[in-house]
Amino acid sequence: MEPILLVLTNLPDSESARSLACRLVQSRLAACVNLMPGVQSIYHWQGVVEQATEVTLLIKTTQRQYHQLEQEIVANHPYEVPEVIALPVTDGHAPYLHWVIAGASAGTSAGSSSDVPSDHA
Repeated sequence: MEPILLVLTNLPDSESARSLACRLVQSRLAACVNLMPGVQSIYHWQGVVEQATEVTLLIKTTQRQYHQLEQEIVANHPYEVPEVIALPVTDGHAPYLHWVIAGASAGTSAGSSSDVPSDHA
């Protein structure tokens, strides 16, 4: 089976998060993106400890799509140094994993929305 990744990034607000998520799914770079608003981040930036409320994106994609997905995130991200972290998915429900592979494959159909329940993500 083609390797699947869970990619994480954070955005400053719901509007930019939704825009990027839609762009990634519509371009077939991701099969699904979950938006998790209200994440509290504490981090060092330019010598100062900062705090921010952000929206975390959980992006399901394939290893094959990763480099193009990363480029798309960086090119359309409001942060100077956006977080883009990819974690390998080592196991999961096989029908869902196959759906992710189909959904993150340019030029193919991921099937109808009824193929995976609406609470699949």
